[in-house]
Amino acid sequence: MVEDVVRRLGHATLGSRLKRIGERLQADTQELTARLAESDLPVAHNPVLAALDRNGPMSIGDLAQALGQSQPGITRMVGKMKAAGLVETRTDATDRRVSTVRLTTRGEALTTHLKEVLWPAVEAAVADACEGLSGTLLEQLDQLEDRLAEKPLGRRVRIRVKARQAGERKR
Repeated sequence: MVEDVVRRLGHATLGSRLKRIGERLQADTQELTARLAESDLPVAHNPVLAALDRNGPMSIGDLAQALGQSQPGITRMVGKMKAAGLVETRTDATDRRVSTVRLTTRGEALTTHLKEVLWPAVEAAVADACEGLSGTLLEQLDQLEDRLAEKPLGRRVRIRVKARQAGERKR
């Protein structure tokens, strides 16, 4: 068996470890997006949709600040979302350097669907994977990675749905 060097090096590779866990969660969420939301929406677009839904129209700079990401990264993402018809931009009347981003009707409909179906399922599945983690940060990361390998988010969602359906049949 090959040694997990990133795990073994502990704090020295914490950034790589967090990135690996983030990529795992994003891949699982992408799979759930296709299955539950019947959409090929890139997972990275979810926070932008959520920020615009919660705050209304925002400048690129405010979006970057709200999401803790770089302004060029947000600009590229907004460009892709604009091409997909999910958002539109308008140049500020008083400062032409500022573009305001807002959801389109299509973006609003998708966001409403994601809020009802996908986001609660992902929230519950991740909370389930994190429930009862204990010990140091590195020990908790060990536990989380093991749990995600044993039972990915999609499987956690299927188990919750079956349990809910079984509970409804008993009533």
